[in-house]
Amino acid sequence: MYFALQGALDPALVALSAALLIGCAGVPGLFLRKPGPGQIIAAAGTILAAFAGVPSSLLLLYSHTTTTYLLEWGLPFGPCELVIDPLSAFFLLPVFLVSAAGSLFAVGYWPAAEHRTTERGLTFFYGLLASSMALLLMARNGVFFIMVWEVMALSAYFLLVTEHEREDVRRAGIVYLIATHTGTAALVVYFSLLASQTGSFLLPAAGSLSAFSSTASLIVLTAFVGFGAKAGIMPFHIWLPSAHANAPSHVSAVMSGVMLKMGMYGLFRTLTYFYEPPFLWGAVLTVCGITSALLGIAFAVAQHDLKRLLACSSIENIGIITTGLGVALLGVSSHNNTLVYLGMAGALLHILNHSFFKPLLFLGSGAIIHAVGTRDMNLMGGLGKSMPRVTLLFLVGSVAICGIPPLNGFVSEFLLYLGLFRQLEAVSLTYLVFLAPLLALVGGLAVVAFTKLFGSVFLGTPRSTVAPHFHEAGVTMLLPMFFFALLCLLIGVAPQIALRLVSPAIEFIYPQLVSPSITAGYGDLLGRLSLSGVLLIAAAALVTLFWKWRLGKVPVSATPTWGCGYQRVTARMQYGGAAFSELAVSVFNGILRQRIERPTIAGLFPVAAHCSDQPTETFLERVISPLFALTGIAFAFLRRLQNGLMHMYVLYIFATLFILMLWAH
Repeated sequence: MYFALQGALDPALVALSAALLIGCAGVPGLFLRKPGPGQIIAAAGTILAAFAGVPSSLLLLYSHTTTTYLLEWGLPFGPCELVIDPLSAFFLLPVFLVSAAGSLFAVGYWPAAEHRTTERGLTFFYGLLASSMALLLMARNGVFFIMVWEVMALSAYFLLVTEHEREDVRRAGIVYLIATHTGTAALVVYFSLLASQTGSFLLPAAGSLSAFSSTASLIVLTAFVGFGAKAGIMPFHIWLPSAHANAPSHVSAVMSGVMLKMGMYGLFRTLTYFYEPPFLWGAVLTVCGITSALLGIAFAVAQHDLKRLLACSSIENIGIITTGLGVALLGVSSHNNTLVYLGMAGALLHILNHSFFKPLLFLGSGAIIHAVGTRDMNLMGGLGKSMPRVTLLFLVGSVAICGIPPLNGFVSEFLLYLGLFRQLEAVSLTYLVFLAPLLALVGGLAVVAFTKLFGSVFLGTPRSTVAPHFHEAGVTMLLPMFFFALLCLLIGVAPQIALRLVSPAIEFIYPQLVSPSITAGYGDLLGRLSLSGVLLIAAAALVTLFWKWRLGKVPVSATPTWGCGYQRVTARMQYGGAAFSELAVSVFNGILRQRIERPTIAGLFPVAAHCSDQPTETFLERVISPLFALTGIAFAFLRRLQNGLMHMYVLYIFATLFILMLWAH
């Protein structure tokens, strides 16, 4: 490998070195016999790489330049280029930040002394996953891209099946493998079509391909299938709920906060290749995005599993990002610069925001599971008293993901709302305004889902017998959560700073459509929004201080609440997660298809009975699984060909070669 260095501390070289360091961080632990030091070395190496990689990515982002390195590999697929441009630099930020935070969290959550059989492999593949994602963002050769993509996919699989002794984990791993390799097959076709268009496996330059060529729509379709399967866009989401639920929590944080974004990166990168994209592309992305957002959060509302709820909400957030991308494409097609900027800014900023509040929530779920020993929210309750720090940090993440000011989730959705409502002035795109009520419905359901989650887990009284064993998370688990909570608050109260982060990437993608005046104008608007957020926080702080002052002057007495006629109140008398969301779930029951079990109550003294509402994986169980079963039946005759007779196999080979020779002739 040779590098054209601009200086001793070239930021692109530092970012590349940081990516390689993360990949090697888990190697020492494979050879150290004593458990513990290897995990500490890996965490220290990953954090050190983040300290080097984040500033380098910021410098590359704001430099508005592209740095190219060449890898001499001797393979017959053309030169292998590694390129870091503003779009790559933007996506590198969450890779470094989330991987470092998760590595530190793992020291307390998955200590080597207690997990001797799994910690080494978990630490090694964790670093390999983060490193492969960073290299993926730099790859500009289609074959090298596929290689790194497969390393990323297989690393995630080995992390997912860490607890492979459990049947549900093995099943989640199989579903993930099938889904990810289906996507990879689509990407092989995608890169082959690109190579046929350009004559090389090097990825095309921005704006170099016509969107109206004979293969353009097929290229975009295969990209949508391949990258959409990784991102979790419906209907390619089938692997996501079970994978994120069954992986260790710090792995779930990386998979949701970063790995899903690799799919979105592929879509963003693909759409930059074409100039004048047709109106249909933006319309399809917008419809698929809002559908994913609405159905994803509907599935989240129905969940009783803490991590499955968070996983389904990731589908919702990916849907919001896809909607923003689709809106931006519609703006490009109609030459509406304002719509391009707001759609793209909303999508990119939501990518950044989701990379902060979703790892915060997944790490929080890990702290909860570490203390309680279960993922079932119906068995939790009352954790707010035993885990006050985790409770406060989880509350910050819950408010942020619901898009409530003054936290970061509100800012990106606010930009998207602005883009939709501004179309009242454009007659040709007025119908986009109708997306706003759907987006508002998504936000309302998110509030229902996370009110249910927070209330079931932290409020009320404990619903299980393990209440005495609840304990606050350790420092190594709290620090990463506090870091992400601080970022959520910082972007919420200073959104103009976040807008400056996404603007270089937007200008790189559409330099001819985005003017500096648009950036400055919306920066001023977000500055006024920032002032409102600060005033809101100040008002809340003053009210809290006044309430405490008043409380301190009045004697406080404790008395039992009214027991509704019962002599002794029990934990069973409080709302559970299923009861809280039953009305909202019933609206979508035709889609969710819950398994509902209701006991028959008979006699004056009925025996103990059990009822349950179990959400199902509708698309997987009612579409994909029956399709696989039918395919197995249709090709059952092929089993007869596998008869174990060597001379028959030789005959098959001869017949195949003979047919191919005739066809070639």
